[in-house]
Amino acid sequence: MLNDFYKKLKSGTDIRGVASEGVANQSVTLTDDVVNAITNGFVVWITEKTGKLSSELTVSVGRDSRISGERIAGIVTETLKKFGIKVFYTGLSSTPSMFMTTVDLDCDGAIQITASHHPFNRNGLKFFTPEGGLEAADIEVILQHAQDADSVQYAEGGSIEKIDYMSRYSEHLCDIIKKGVNAEDYDHPLKGFKIVVDAGNGAGGFYADKVLSVLGADTEGSVYLEPDGMFPNHVPNPEDKEAMDSISKAVIDSKADLGVIFDTDVDRGGAVDSYGKEINRNRLVALASVIALEGSDGGTIVTDSVTSSGLKEFIEKTLGGKHYRYRRGYKNVIDKGIELNNNGEYCPLAIETSGHAAMKENYFLDDGAYLCTKIIIKMAQLKKEGKTIDMLLKDLKEPAESREIRFKIKEDDFRACGERIIAQLESYAAEQSDWIVADDNREGIRVSFDKENGDGWFLLRLSVHDPIMPLNIESDSVGGVDKIYEKFKSFLKTTDGLEL
Repeated sequence: MLNDFYKKLKSGTDIRGVASEGVANQSVTLTDDVVNAITNGFVVWITEKTGKLSSELTVSVGRDSRISGERIAGIVTETLKKFGIKVFYTGLSSTPSMFMTTVDLDCDGAIQITASHHPFNRNGLKFFTPEGGLEAADIEVILQHAQDADSVQYAEGGSIEKIDYMSRYSEHLCDIIKKGVNAEDYDHPLKGFKIVVDAGNGAGGFYADKVLSVLGADTEGSVYLEPDGMFPNHVPNPEDKEAMDSISKAVIDSKADLGVIFDTDVDRGGAVDSYGKEINRNRLVALASVIALEGSDGGTIVTDSVTSSGLKEFIEKTLGGKHYRYRRGYKNVIDKGIELNNNGEYCPLAIETSGHAAMKENYFLDDGAYLCTKIIIKMAQLKKEGKTIDMLLKDLKEPAESREIRFKIKEDDFRACGERIIAQLESYAAEQSDWIVADDNREGIRVSFDKENGDGWFLLRLSVHDPIMPLNIESDSVGGVDKIYEKFKSFLKTTDGLEL
């Protein structure tokens, strides 16, 4: 069983911790020794997984732009080498590209050093095999090996080779756009388009230089392409308001046809249309669904639980698909999409409102650059018809108001407390004549209200990792969110365990 120290390093399907000084009351947990122990643990895990000796393995290692990235990468690569492993060090890389090294370079495993959109002082390790990203249970095994100081024997013959894999990965995206657009000038399908990129000083600057510009697009007006692990301009996160305001401004200022934005390690993306209007959250899910369902006779789109009622109507009535709401957590959503396909139900897309989008045609890999590539192809195709991206979303009904309230759980066993509160809410809702409990929800409890009682819905759920119960409320009428919240507050008076 993991002790408290290693338990805190587990973050779902990633390992994350404090890697740099600079924030008060946050001491470094990803020390050199801890990183070495985790790498040892990974080697034990992957030798057991593959049935190979460590000296028979090839593993790629990459990093995002964080200030601790080079230090951690140095420890990881040197540790792998001691076990006789052939190491490809790709330097500054996107997380999706690291998975693709298992496809293109026949790597047995891949390690990306990243902490996504988290602050500059944090970092982490994310692992892949040719089957995809590791599950939470795999991460726990690796950390257990690290805690117990488990190791295989050192071996001769290890090597570290620095390679430029991002150029090859970029060529792969270029080829996809060339084929998808099929322009008269085949090698320059984006000639005549102005597309700006906001990389947030993360690893996504390559998309402007090695993809868009190469294909003929004008990228002047792009912002924060240079990697800077202190993230001086804004949080590299498509869910962040400041970040989306940044790319919207860049689009308007440069009169661009489209803007795209990535998180630090490019596994998430978002977009902005030519009017500077955001295409993220429900709008991004809707646009990705249009693209994924095109040319098919229906299909299931898996999303997380907080998607709007208007999105469900758009997927099912406008697009002719099926909407499958599932639990929050991008790996949960992706795993459910894979499961549905394995069981014979066609599911071309699994997408979380955070911007994690995984398509069946792309190994169910959550790849922000691939998603934006598909959007750009669609934009170019529409231009031939005299249409624009925003026209695809004209039938999407969006809420007039939305709000998220995060209640802190006061009890030590927060999961048991949260589950108890949800059970109590289910019983309470069943007794209310004007509360309509959703029958297609698979996380927490979702309740809808008619026009007289709020014209919308709320969802109460338990956070995936934290002692928090988020409450999401949406209404199609101004003032409806407050009306729904007042009804929810009547339930709060009947329960305890939450910090109000």
